[in-house]
This record gives sequence, structure tokens and C-alpha cells, in this order.
Amino acid sequence: LAYTATLNIAPLAILLGFVAGIFVWTLLEYTLHRWLFHLDEWVQFSWWSITLHFLLHGVHHLLPMDPMRLVFPPVLTTLLACPIYAAFRAALPEPEANCLLAGGLTGYMFYDLTHYYLHHSGKPFLSYFGELKTYHLNHHY
Repeated sequence: LAYTATLNIAPLAILLGFVAGIFVWTLLEYTLHRWLFHLDEWVQFSWWSITLHFLLHGVHHLLPMDPMRLVFPPVLTTLLACPIYAAFRAALPEPEANCLLAGGLTGYMFYDLTHYYLHHSGKPFLSYFGELKTYHLNHHY
């Protein structure tokens, strides 16, 4: 609420921007994962493309239970977030762009926490997470 008074932005605009950021993250993650990280048959046979593909996602499938390889590296996250935020700022005023970024980063954190949980939890406490864990681990094996 202090943010609304400082930057003259309505609480509803903050909420909508935040929720839109979560949606943008979800769409971005699905798109990257579905159409970039698993295009194995389309990866050109060059050292650079194979190495880049492997470092971005292949190593995670090689070692799916390695707790150090379950989240996108922070440096790469920052390199990806900067141009995305620049695009937000080009399209929106700063307060709205900040709300969108905050929602996106929150979506990213929830995604990473869920992903880590699916890999390293015992029996999930809710049947939904049990089904999600089974589905996700089938994706790996």
C-alpha cells in the first residue's frame, strides 16, 4: 500500500500486474521448456549448439536427482530477466513494469520450489502433488 501512495498507482493495478507477471512467467517457462529445451531432433550437430543445449537443460536430464542442478543458474536468470524487464519498461510505465516483474519472479520462485519438491520430496502430502511427481519423473525417465 505504501507503493501505491508513492507512485500513484491503484492497488488493483498492482494486483493485476502481479497476476499478469505470474501468467507471463508460466507462458514463458512452458514455451522455453516445450519448444527450446526439448527440440533434441532439431539441434544442429555443431559443438556450440550441442554444448549450449546440454548446459541449458540436458545436464538436468542426465542428472535429474542432483540437487545442485534443479534450478536455472542465477547468472543466467539475471541475463534473461534484464531484457524481459527492458521489454516491460518499453511497453509500460515503471510502476506497472515493476509489478509485472515482481509477479514473474514470484512465479519463477514457485516454479523452482515446486520443481525441487517434486524431485526431492518423499511421498507428497497431497494426492495432486503425488500425481504431479509421477508425471514429472516420467518426463525424466
